[in-house]
Amino acid sequence: MRKKIVAGNWKMNLTLAQGEQLINDVLAAGLHLQEGQEVVFATPFPYLVKAKALIKNNPGFFLASQNSASEKSGAYTGEVSAEMLQSVGVDYVILGHSERREYFQESNAVLAKKIDLALANGLKPLFCCGEPLEVRKAETQNEYVAKQLEESLYHLTAEQLKNVVIAYEPIWAIGTGLTASAAQAQDMHAFIRAQIAAKYGREAALNISILYGGSAKPSNAVELFSCPDVDGGLIGGASLVAADFVAIIKALA
Repeated sequence: MRKKIVAGNWKMNLTLAQGEQLINDVLAAGLHLQEGQEVVFATPFPYLVKAKALIKNNPGFFLASQNSASEKSGAYTGEVSAEMLQSVGVDYVILGHSERREYFQESNAVLAKKIDLALANGLKPLFCCGEPLEVRKAETQNEYVAKQLEESLYHLTAEQLKNVVIAYEPIWAIGTGLTASAAQAQDMHAFIRAQIAAKYGREAALNISILYGGSAKPSNAVELFSCPDVDGGLIGGASLVAADFVAIIKALA
């Protein structure tokens, strides 16, 4: 049975004190996670150690980094390696987020290297894929996403793929006020699962978690998460407000 996951991506937001309060508020909400449900906090690098300490005695809660380096170690000032992240207790690492692809020109080939290093260090990649508005308008989103999967994931073995989570980000629905409909989200999630089945077989496709990452919020989370191929969400802005994030987590039930 594949996992149901809600991951909160704080991006470059909150002070340490604000982040600590946010985690404590979520933990104090009395959530009763069912078997196979996970909540992930993707905090900025400076807060990872503190966040790990806050969640360590709370089953079902996990820690993610928002990025990791494409090199193992060395003279890369300002970079943070997968080995470093593993050493401070990080569980997941977000790779291929649309902002990293756009602002830092991260290619599918670079992301393949990052995924290999993450897996080699016991981290679970949360691999983001998705199309910009012009691709959606041209109705070539399936080909676009298929290429992202092929060039960044398909070198992995089926055993390695078991430790990967995919997040579909319709880039045109992030921070724009636009939101993909539940039907649009389901269509792409089903397409992604079919692509995985074609490459790795039906069992691998049934077991991989695919999250929706396009401006999910309390008002649409239940509808999105009820789609048969949507296994939760990678949440941006709504993850910065404890009440909103808790409401989205409850939508997993």
